[in-house]
Amino acid sequence: MKVLKSELSALQPQSGHCRLEVSRSEVFEDSYRQVVKMRPKDMRKRLMVKFKAEEGLDYGGVAREWLYLLSHEMLNPYYGLFQYSRDDIYTLQINADSAINPDHLSYFHFVGRIMGIAMFHGHYIDGGFTMPFYKMLLNKSINLADIEAVDPNLFTSLHWMLENDLTGVIDTTFSVEHDSFGVMKVHDLKKSGRNIQVTELNKKEYVKLYVTYRFMHGIEQQFLALQKGFNELIPQSLLKAFDERELELVIGGLGTIDLQDWKTNTRLKHCTVETPQVVWFWNIVGSYSEEMRARLLQFVTGSSRTPLQGFKALQGSTGAAGPRLFTLHLVDVDPGNLPKAHTCFNRLDLPPYPSEEKMNDKLTQAVEETCGFAVE
Repeated sequence: MKVLKSELSALQPQSGHCRLEVSRSEVFEDSYRQVVKMRPKDMRKRLMVKFKAEEGLDYGGVAREWLYLLSHEMLNPYYGLFQYSRDDIYTLQINADSAINPDHLSYFHFVGRIMGIAMFHGHYIDGGFTMPFYKMLLNKSINLADIEAVDPNLFTSLHWMLENDLTGVIDTTFSVEHDSFGVMKVHDLKKSGRNIQVTELNKKEYVKLYVTYRFMHGIEQQFLALQKGFNELIPQSLLKAFDERELELVIGGLGTIDLQDWKTNTRLKHCTVETPQVVWFWNIVGSYSEEMRARLLQFVTGSSRTPLQGFKALQGSTGAAGPRLFTLHLVDVDPGNLPKAHTCFNRLDLPPYPSEEKMNDKLTQAVEETCGFAVE
């Protein structure tokens, strides 16, 4: 993180300001009109935001408030640019039907610029996207495992295809049927795919193409416009150091996590409130920094942010309607094992560790290993 800060400040022009004056009631349109006309180098100048008819022109607080208000508007599914990813009510993805707004690509370019402005000037966007979205921003390829949290049923069937012999079992071609405003259409996954059978020999290619289709169908143009805006401020070369989980924290920051709310809305499986491992778990979480708590939450649920309504509204991604509470599951395995997370069920499997110290070591190791880098 420190490296990124110094590399970004090296890109900041020494003189001049990036000035914005917006009204609270029109924050989205006002910001759009001004930001869309700026040159990339001007957006890197020192940020100065003022709300119309308000005194107060400071360098940090007003900009933070502006980004908070603006995120809530531009990411609001009501505007049709983004939608909530299926059953998970608080992570966003690009809406494939965004073209109902004829200027949608210009708006995506704007959203990318705003994300870049926030990251460049050390602020956050108040909203979280799906993990595959962050992977795409890093130009990393999306794989089958990424689908599990977004479309569990598709994941199950594609995973089954890879694990089993298809000969004489499945009659499928390299094409997908999809519903476009009530009309069923066929989409070829490759040239004249509807005439090519999926076989034991080509099934890996089929799965790979299907995964790309699932994430990119209908949103290629929108995503490229957003990425272009983002890269005008944050060069792709500076993103090499990150993985998608780290990028989520850099763009979205840490939502504050209410420990009492977390505790109250946790399900216990094969254990009780008095079980030593449960007591130890909450002691450890209590001793963690905000960042480590966010990473633990990310490790178990797939996102470092909690729903707006708190932990009682945590959603699973198995397609089941309704909440899936954070779950601690005491499992009878070797206490030398690391704890295991099941993000579809928001469940953490804890081995029967003999001491709090041992549990602390293993839990911290599991969280840091998945999240890519040791916490500074």
